[in-house]
Amino acid sequence: MKTLRIKSNAFNDGMWIPVKYSARGEDLSPDFEISGIAPNAKSIAITFDDASHPIFPNYNHWVIWNIPIREIIPEGIPSGKFVDSLGGAVQGVAYGRNRYKGPKPPLKSIHTYVFTVYILDSKLDLAASCRKRDLIANINGHILQEATLSGKFQSRR
Repeated sequence: MKTLRIKSNAFNDGMWIPVKYSARGEDLSPDFEISGIAPNAKSIAITFDDASHPIFPNYNHWVIWNIPIREIIPEGIPSGKFVDSLGGAVQGVAYGRNRYKGPKPPLKSIHTYVFTVYILDSKLDLAASCRKRDLIANINGHILQEATLSGKFQSRR
């Protein structure tokens, strides 16, 4: 099986996430380019976590699932439980309630954030009130591939 790869035009892996994609800027989700998707894939799920949160490790900022298989996911996914522009994908409850919520660490601290893309062998029957823990419990045994993209962010104001 091919190796799953994820990249973004917004920032390179391990580098700085631009303010535009943070809660201190326009709070837009970045675009993703996904390559090497398994031929038997049925859907995509994405989580976004603050890997440096001092109190809540891997604090979840965004969770979305049932994205139809595609190689390009555009930036600026609109808020709401269901995303019509992504084939009815479902956004669950995280720091961004049914929406993307970008980085916003305390002033001057540097945090690392991780996007995880899951390629699944099925679509999920989960309510939009579900959280990351519900997603992870339900994709167990359905993950065909997984890849991450990380970036760092520092609040300067």
